[in-house]
This record gives sequence, structure tokens and C-alpha cells, in this order.
Amino acid sequence: MTNSKPPFWRDNRFWQNAIQLIFVFLAVFVFVIFWGNVSRNLQQLGIQFGFNFLKQQASFDIGETLINYKPTDAYNYALLVGLVNSLRIAIMGIFLTTIVGITAGIARLSDNWLVRNITVIYVEVFRNTPLLLQLLFWYFAVFLSFPKAENKISFLGFANFSQNGIQLPWFTLSPEFSSLLLGLTFYTGAFIAEIVRGGIQSVPTGQLEAAKSLGLNPGLAMRLVIFPQALRVIIPPLTSQYLNLTKNSSLAIAIGYPDIYFVASTTFNQTGKAVEVMLLIMITYLTLSLIISLTMNLFNRSVQIKER
Repeated sequence: MTNSKPPFWRDNRFWQNAIQLIFVFLAVFVFVIFWGNVSRNLQQLGIQFGFNFLKQQASFDIGETLINYKPTDAYNYALLVGLVNSLRIAIMGIFLTTIVGITAGIARLSDNWLVRNITVIYVEVFRNTPLLLQLLFWYFAVFLSFPKAENKISFLGFANFSQNGIQLPWFTLSPEFSSLLLGLTFYTGAFIAEIVRGGIQSVPTGQLEAAKSLGLNPGLAMRLVIFPQALRVIIPPLTSQYLNLTKNSSLAIAIGYPDIYFVASTTFNQTGKAVEVMLLIMITYLTLSLIISLTMNLFNRSVQIKER
């Protein structure tokens, strides 16, 4: 008696691969239709698709730059300046919002009634109000209400606050950058606080009791026992918040901070190259998101429990 091989259409692997191929063909088909429609519309408007405009003179100023820039520079260099400004706000925002979020998340579980409820108010207020409204509040109600530079407010002789921004011993943060940074930090930090609180509460209570039985005080128990275990739960949603912060930084245009979206919008208004500029913006944010996701996935893999 011979064993006959079942037909291929009864193999689950065949159908899994077939479905993936169908989705790929559908995606390509939709893209071809979309691109054909865009090309026809551009031809009817007499607009030629291309990126040659990037080599033309930008002829506009950028109010805040980390690298040298002149209006006589090309559009591609102006976009680079905007990208550097976006990276600046994203990196500092991720760093500060992590500190704020972890601190608030742990404080929400504090035995101190005052600390716990202050944190609850912070989380509920910042998490449930629009980010754009918060940015406008920081800019118009906070920084523009500070006195002028000659009447600046000094804090412990370390930081000076005025309408020109925050002056530190090493550098000065403009009011636009400061408003965007604080807005993104406290808004995203409120979401991270809830993620941290949920991650800590997911650790079995027996772990804390075991740490106490070893003579560890609550601070050491949290740092050495509870929080490292909670990271396995915290990191995946934390990645989403980092991605949101990076993409939400595009709201900088509302308060005049010259990030990549701000510079790209000016470029589009001058050149009329809407499709090309939008593609550049999409590719930029996609690349930043992929880099953040890859980095966090590697970190997440490093904190997972290794089974023998």
C-alpha cells in the first residue's frame, strides 16, 4: 500500500503564500493606478514631475538652525537644516519624556496620598487635552508672557527665563523650541506614565515580597527587581509613544519652529512641487519611524527572558 501525497491546495503553507502574493499584487495594482492618476493630473496642469528643484536657490530664511545656512543655499540644504531641527526635538523629547513618564508612572503607585493624586491630575489633564492646544498654551500663555530680556527671571542663577526663551550657561533655547519640547514631553509623558504603571502592576506581588524579605528597601526593590521585569511589558507600547512623539513634532509649524515639515511647506509654496515635497516628507518620517522601531525592538529582545 503506497502513501499518496495530498494535493497542494490542501497544504496550509500553499494558501499562506498564495494570500501573501495576492496582497502584494493588489498593493502593486493600487500603486500603479494611483501613480497613473497622479501623472495624468500633473500633465493636465502642465507640471513636470522631478526633483531638479532641490538644486535651486531656496531664497528664504530659517529662523533657527544648528548648522550654518544662508538663503542663497539650495532647497536640499534647507531641507537638511529642517531635518536636523526635527532630529534635535525628537532626540531631546524622547530623552525627557522617558524621565517624566517613568517618574510619573512610579509616583502613581506611591503610598504618599499627595504625590499619588498630583500625578493623577497631571496624567488626566495632559492626556485628555489636544496636543496642539497644549503647544499654543506653552508658547502664548507661558513664554510670550515672560518679561523682556532686560527684565529676565533668574532661577538659582542657573537658568534665565524671558521672551527670548530659556538661557542656560552653555546655550539658549528659543521660545519656539522650548514650547514644542515641553509640550511634547509632558503630553507624551502622561501616556508613558500609564504604560509604566501598568507594567509595574503586571509584575507578581510575590516579587516585591521576596525583595523585602532579602532586606531591600522599596527604592532598591523597584530598581533591581520590579522595574527590570516590568520592562518586558513596558517596551512594546513605549515604542509606539516614541513614534507618536516623533510624528507629532510636525505640529511645530503651529508655533513657528522650523522643523522638516515647516521647511518643506515653505519649499512647496515657492516651487509648487506638491507631490515631490510630500514624498520627501513621507520618506523622512517613515525612515525615522523605522529607525526608532528597529532600535526599540533590539532593546526589547535584550530584556526578554532567555529560555534554556
